[in-house]
Amino acid sequence: MRITVLTGGTSSERDVALASAAQVVAALRSRGHEVSVVDTARGFLQPTDEPAMLGATVGAAPPSIEHLRALERGILLSGLSGIPVVRDAEVLFLALHGGPGEDGTIQTLLEMVGVPYTGSGRLGSAMAMDKDISKRLFVEAGVPTAEWVMAPVDEATVAERFGWPLVVKPSKQGSTVGLSVVKAPAELRPALELARRYDDEVMVERFIPGRELTVGILEGEALAVGEIIPRHEIFDYECKYTPGMSEEIFPADLPAAVDREVGRLGVLAHEALKLGGYSRVDFRLTPEGDLFCLEVNTLPGMTATSLLPQSAAARGIPFPELCERICRAALGRGAGHRQERRES
Repeated sequence: MRITVLTGGTSSERDVALASAAQVVAALRSRGHEVSVVDTARGFLQPTDEPAMLGATVGAAPPSIEHLRALERGILLSGLSGIPVVRDAEVLFLALHGGPGEDGTIQTLLEMVGVPYTGSGRLGSAMAMDKDISKRLFVEAGVPTAEWVMAPVDEATVAERFGWPLVVKPSKQGSTVGLSVVKAPAELRPALELARRYDDEVMVERFIPGRELTVGILEGEALAVGEIIPRHEIFDYECKYTPGMSEEIFPADLPAAVDREVGRLGVLAHEALKLGGYSRVDFRLTPEGDLFCLEVNTLPGMTATSLLPQSAAARGIPFPELCERICRAALGRGAGHRQERRES
């Protein structure tokens, strides 16, 4: 296949996207595919430029907001259709995380380009990125999720409703960027201000103690359930992307009934958001044995430490095969859309 990997971008998860692309490019080339790379902030990467761009590691913190704003002056997303390796590809692999790459923006533009792309469509991507909308759909579908309110809020209201600690986070961000665990009233305002640096809409959520679980979804079926044991209090940016900062166990040591329920709820959450291709669904399991869905990632990380590849590997799917299956699923979805357009 002629595959073009779209990566980089201008979200706070830019470094993660580039790290994902490095893994995906190597895996697809190992299967004999013709692979090109495009940074959606800077354009086509010449093969000689790839090692420098794709060889960097993910740092302990996301890029600065100032750096990302400077990148926004680069290539316009709407200009992607003018790049030959985008226009002429058989499939576009979206190694993008957060922001326009995951919130339905680039998906909408690629629908107009007419080249099949990996992951979910524009509607599902947008709904999954918006945590408020996601939670509303989880509740409607019967997927348990932590109680929440949207800012503005005051200390008295959240103390009465949730108690302490609680979680404050941007409504449309990933990789725990801008997220705080608030343990006392004096910490609430700084947490709200931090979250607003990344998104105008901020969510305040009941803190759910317990074990951190995750499950990959591939072509509508649950993969292996895993458990994450971070060195920090929460599975934050540093723990996600720094080797050795978390222990990840696949498959998780769970009673069979709990394992099945995580898989069932993962598929249900995936379907509630009208997602396609693949995703990763994160949960908390309380000491009392209750499950709560935290969020769904429509373009989960594909780095060396990422969870979806580990979830697939535990089901006997090696990383190169996983990448190839994701591409072939996109081709099938693209063929279906083209048939629908011909018949309409």
